[in-house]
Amino acid sequence: MANLALNGYSLTLEDLVQAARNPNSQVTLAPEAIPSIQRAADAVAKFVSEGRIAYGITTGFGAFKDRLIPSEDVEKLQENIILSHAVGTGPELPAEVVRAMMIIRANTLAKGHSGIRLETLQLMLALLNKNILPLIPSKGSLGASGDLAPLAHMALPLIGKGEVRFEGEVRNSDEVLRENSLKPIRLGAKEGLALTNGTTLMTAIGALQVYDAQVLLKSANCAAALSLEAQNGTLCAFYPQIHTSRPQSMQAETAANLRELLAGSQFTRPDNSKNVQDAYTLRCVPQVHGAVHSAINYAQNVIEIELNAVTDNPLLFFDENDEVTILSGGNFHGEPLALALDFLSIAMTDLGNISERRIAKLIDNHPEHYPSFLAAHGGLNSGFMLLQYTAAALCSENKTLAHPDSVDSIPSSGNVEDHVSMGANAALHCQQIVENVRTVIAIELMSGAQAIDFRLQYNPGMRLGQGTSKAFQAIREVVPFFEQDDYFKPSMDAVAKLLKHGKFCTL
Repeated sequence: MANLALNGYSLTLEDLVQAARNPNSQVTLAPEAIPSIQRAADAVAKFVSEGRIAYGITTGFGAFKDRLIPSEDVEKLQENIILSHAVGTGPELPAEVVRAMMIIRANTLAKGHSGIRLETLQLMLALLNKNILPLIPSKGSLGASGDLAPLAHMALPLIGKGEVRFEGEVRNSDEVLRENSLKPIRLGAKEGLALTNGTTLMTAIGALQVYDAQVLLKSANCAAALSLEAQNGTLCAFYPQIHTSRPQSMQAETAANLRELLAGSQFTRPDNSKNVQDAYTLRCVPQVHGAVHSAINYAQNVIEIELNAVTDNPLLFFDENDEVTILSGGNFHGEPLALALDFLSIAMTDLGNISERRIAKLIDNHPEHYPSFLAAHGGLNSGFMLLQYTAAALCSENKTLAHPDSVDSIPSSGNVEDHVSMGANAALHCQQIVENVRTVIAIELMSGAQAIDFRLQYNPGMRLGQGTSKAFQAIREVVPFFEQDDYFKPSMDAVAKLLKHGKFCTL
């Protein structure tokens, strides 16, 4: 069981992903965070008792920012924002995304700038640790004023409203809380706003996709190396002097990784003046995969900043005498994430594109090495023909999904919130693209392994590279050599599962 303590400052991408994907993880507040949380909550309570005016504490929200709220209604105001904003639609978010959202939200609130009470945060973490997960629809956020609708759904169980998924069933939250000896809370001043205002959905999805993109990129290098061996390619394009002459750091790193994967291979051809170079999809892997690597690094940097950022509004700041200032700003605006996730989507789309083209080359006619469509007795057998169709369909879908969401905007809230990021849409589209690319790379690995087995029939005893030999063995543990047509989908899904779990990352 993994344990994670949140202090608002040190949450890492790796820690978040591990805790989000492990339902047995226990997440707590670090002791050093508690004084800051209590100080901010006390300041809000004092602010209200003194009858002072601050947005979202003693005023309405959005276009109602100028409507003053009587002191006796400030708690009702916070409940109302949860109830009225929980209007999401679409498929429910997966458990790993919901868990990531709850962790990120607790972490940012732990910084002590939001005015939430300790008991409210502790209840949210109690739900997380018992794996009582709010049912959160995936659609409905504009990505500015934060991910309002999704976060409102996340907050509903705290007040005994809405639905949760618990032990595989969707149930009313109040029933599940009672069964687990937990009590709903009555929100205090500022708490509803603190819970709903922030970039939490897009950050959660973005973090998981950045992590998976890193895994897929390493796996794509493996797939490309295996494809090169299957087609008797040359290592010439990966020589270091080529890449030091163009100092794109990730390009050189990719070339070095390919040389390592292919070290000792007998499936590549030596330098040959009559056959100097391969097709772009093999020869330019360092340039393309390297550029994708740079894009992933950029997105990762943005995400890692956001994991420990304060993204609600207004915010409380304290001077050396603990005197509080409440400032209204726009940290909820998701533009940094929207741009980064759009960039990641474009990069991953192209990673899928080049992989699909390598698949097409693999199933093409190579009579000296293996039969067309990787099928013995072609005609009777279609071989891998339709696997390439699937890869092509997914790549075409990705090209549509990769249209930048960040260039869109639509005014809302009486034109007060007149520019939005659409970062949540960018995150959801990125999620689908990464999933599609995983399947495409799975198909390339299957195709490469099938081609290698044909080559081994013609040249028994030939040796693969030190990395690709391990990749080939991993594939053959879950996928057989196909001597004739078969039901291919389970094999495709099995390799995709290996990719999801990073099987090809350490070869």
